[in-house]
Amino acid sequence: MSDYDDFLDSKTHLGSMDGFDPVFMPDFLFDFQSFMVTKTILKGRFANFADCGLGKTPMQLVWAENIVRKTNKNVLILTPLAVSQQTIKESEKFGIESKRSNDGTVYKGITITNYEQLHKFNPNDFVGLVCDESSILKSFDGQTKTRITDFMKKMPYRLLMTATAAPNDFIELGTSSEALGYLGYMDMLNRFFKNDQNNSSLKGSHALNQVNRGATWRFKGHAEMQFWRWVCSWALAVRKPSDLGFDDSRFVLPVLTETEHLIEANTLPEGCLFAMPAIGLKEQREERRRTIQERCEKVAELVNDTGKPALVWCHLNTEGDKLENLIPDAIQVSGKDSDAAKEEKMITFSEGKARILITKPKIGALGLNFQHCSHQTFFPSHSYEQYYQGVRRSWRFGQKNPVHVDIVTTEGEKGVLRNLQRKSTQAEKMFANLVNEMNRSLSIDKQVRTTKKIGLPLWLK
Repeated sequence: MSDYDDFLDSKTHLGSMDGFDPVFMPDFLFDFQSFMVTKTILKGRFANFADCGLGKTPMQLVWAENIVRKTNKNVLILTPLAVSQQTIKESEKFGIESKRSNDGTVYKGITITNYEQLHKFNPNDFVGLVCDESSILKSFDGQTKTRITDFMKKMPYRLLMTATAAPNDFIELGTSSEALGYLGYMDMLNRFFKNDQNNSSLKGSHALNQVNRGATWRFKGHAEMQFWRWVCSWALAVRKPSDLGFDDSRFVLPVLTETEHLIEANTLPEGCLFAMPAIGLKEQREERRRTIQERCEKVAELVNDTGKPALVWCHLNTEGDKLENLIPDAIQVSGKDSDAAKEEKMITFSEGKARILITKPKIGALGLNFQHCSHQTFFPSHSYEQYYQGVRRSWRFGQKNPVHVDIVTTEGEKGVLRNLQRKSTQAEKMFANLVNEMNRSLSIDKQVRTTKKIGLPLWLK
């Protein structure tokens, strides 16, 4: 291939083959996992959007071990809080050597740490990096997200792992691409989308949150297929093995039951003679604070008499404190706890030493495996991702019991629940489209050739 051909290929913005053939492929991986690990190693910089319970931890450990063996250099795995200890246990289980570091110490081979400890490390000490539960990037402020992206930007080997690549929108696909060293978020917008003002302004909009509804930002004419083709070049999305053509028999989810409990408030909104739906975030926050006692009492009633483990999700500090007082054998993980205390409590619950865990989705909804628990309670919020990730801590492949989720709400917050249900339906459709479009590329040669010979017009000859 000529230098000019290489130049033209670089302009396609398709993820290149910057990796190598695997040098280590253990037999403990399932067939579809081996396929995905092979693809991620060959690509070098890649995203693995595998659903909860499909084995992202062993896959990322095998990926990291391949990088270590091939380069004889170090790999860093970043995880959410408390997940690092879980990853260490998995590495011991599968015989892959790794060590945890909270002080910036770099161990030969694979080092595992939490996102919160990243500032203690030097990127020059590593040749590869894994972002476990990479959707956490958008939960950080802009400065922290930029620091993580900058930390990995010169590494030749990068892997993003998450179950929820883009729950309701395409924004995270842009941030993921940017972290991997492909198109940046704004470059992605300008290449594939256009807005009503025909500019790059995000002011007054939710940007890509609106793409699927056809408002503000939308696909350029004939750009949708090219967009998915571009995503296919650096990511793979899988909800179940059959998405890749493999057998699903070992990966069947148990029954999930969701029950809504509509609580009657003891007090009415100021100036009202009867309960009315809360309109707007301000009214919804007031409704939530006004009904804390009633809602928490209902949750306590639901979990106190079962004698079974339960995950109790809340959003406000006052909710967590009230629930802890109403449920005698519960432990609460709150924002005021130190990182060490949060981790210790989560591990205590995961090991069955505490029956009830009370926490917020933004603290404990990512990465943790609570398969021993099959009962959850939720106060609904507008975040579909928090709800999805929270439920999937228990409702995941490998769970042996039916999972029951009690959703406790009030008349005033019925609109919040409806919005959550709308986002759930939208996310299902979007992720199904994501899987179908992305995996269609498995049977298509993605190498675009742009070397067609163009003859000179007659008037130039």
